[in-house]
Amino acid sequence: MADIRMTEITYGTALAIEGYGPGFFRVGAHVIRGACLVTPWDAGPWGGMGDWAAPLTLKDRIDVLIVGTGAEIAHVPAEFRTALEEAGIGVEVMNSPAAARTYNVLLGEGRRIAVCLTPV
Repeated sequence: MADIRMTEITYGTALAIEGYGPGFFRVGAHVIRGACLVTPWDAGPWGGMGDWAAPLTLKDRIDVLIVGTGAEIAHVPAEFRTALEEAGIGVEVMNSPAAARTYNVLLGEGRRIAVCLTPV
């Protein structure tokens, strides 16, 4: 039988997503109700798929934006994806639970990343 090693992930001062539920996300010690934008240094409300201005302000600070589309995977508007990709930001779309987990894993690796989340 092989031994399984468990390693605790530490994020330093970076903000990790600690939990979520119907209509909210817990980031650090704060609960954010509704859609949110989370970066390693800040977290707050996000205007949803029609608001690509907020993620665009991160263009020199992140390489990839993960977009969580709620309980199910959905397409993001073409204009949203195009605006971000033209700014040099890669876009990865998945459901919000997977997006939160992926953000935390990449955050733990020190990647230049952010996540926009729609509640489940």
